[in-house]
Amino acid sequence: MKASKIAYKPVGMAMGAFSGVLAGAVFKQVWKQLGHEENAPDATDEHRSWREILSAAALQGAIFAGVKAAVDRGGATATRCLTGTWPG
Repeated sequence: MKASKIAYKPVGMAMGAFSGVLAGAVFKQVWKQLGHEENAPDATDEHRSWREILSAAALQGAIFAGVKAAVDRGGATATRCLTGTWPG
């Protein structure tokens, strides 16, 4: 494994944690903007419909994947600008 890839591991892990927190905040805001309650439904909440639970899960997954990809790509691009090598 390249030294640059090894050196990037802790940075990538920190950015992953940051992207999870950021994605959670984005999802919470989007869910509220769609006119729902403050918190998304839990999958085991018997008072929520299948449609609402699956819609919330699909939206949350899409937001998490998009935010993670954007943060990962931004980190890799910044690493290349700073070091001259692509971390992946």
